[in-house]
Amino acid sequence: MISWAVTFLIIAIIAAVLGFTGIAGVATQIAWIAFVVGIIMAIFFFITGRRPPPS
Repeated sequence: MISWAVTFLIIAIIAAVLGFTGIAGVATQIAWIAFVVGIIMAIFFFITGRRPPPS
């Protein structure tokens, strides 16, 4: 999930530099959601002692 967040953040930065503010805003929101979900999953796996499935 964190890798998806970084990917969308890079897309947002490139779109913002090129002037596509709408795409940059959407990509930023997706990156934020992916980051939060990734952090929640990491905390859950840490508490339960599970390891995430290999990707």
